[in-house]
Amino acid sequence: MSFFDLRGETAVVTGAGRGIGEGIAKVLAKAGANVVCAARRAHEIERVAEEINEAGGQAKACATDVTDLAAVEHLADFALSEFGSLNMWVNNAGGSAVQAPLVDLDPAEWERTLLLNLTAVWHCTRVASQKMNEGRILNISSLAAEDVIPGSGHYSAAKAGVNMLTKTFAKELGPRIRVNCIMPGAVPTEIMMEALSLKEDDLPGLEKMLRLPAGRLGTPEDLGLAALYLLSKEAAWVTGQNIRVSGGH
Repeated sequence: MSFFDLRGETAVVTGAGRGIGEGIAKVLAKAGANVVCAARRAHEIERVAEEINEAGGQAKACATDVTDLAAVEHLADFALSEFGSLNMWVNNAGGSAVQAPLVDLDPAEWERTLLLNLTAVWHCTRVASQKMNEGRILNISSLAAEDVIPGSGHYSAAKAGVNMLTKTFAKELGPRIRVNCIMPGAVPTEIMMEALSLKEDDLPGLEKMLRLPAGRLGTPEDLGLAALYLLSKEAAWVTGQNIRVSGGH
């Protein structure tokens, strides 16, 4: 019996040019899925797609700004035209490098953060659900959705919204489409390092400070493997869940 087999199915992964999105795209491809890598930076997703194809997988790159509804529609149509189906959609694009108390936050940054991290997830899920017969949608949120991080209140508010979108879409789209969410812990991606003003030399200290039960910081592959479970048929009875994948934090 073969578990976690995604052969013949197609996944769209937004924010797939680096970090967690790249990790998810590569794990899904290893499980046999056709993967459409989407992000604003074309050169990054082209590299990821090329690496997947060189490893024996099937991937295409589609430059996309997820805050542009027409671009999201094009992304879904691109997946269908290239691979003939759309079965999985991962809303991973997001982030905010700005740190500021809520009372001092530039209102324009508040709007930018909600547009990218919350409104875009709503748009993408609406579009994906309209293009799928049956399928699975996975949102990537953050521990900040549940934990107070001073200076990141705007980001936390957006990600808390993503958690509620997950539960609501799961109710409204089930049983035709399952919707789940992962809240990653400390994975030293470029975005996290920039947001926390960390350098590579700071990571051992961060690991020691967090004292995670798992004994280490996370990797993009750790998140990819969690995504693989939630997107596979083996998780058929799991929907509407916001799951911490955080090394025990």
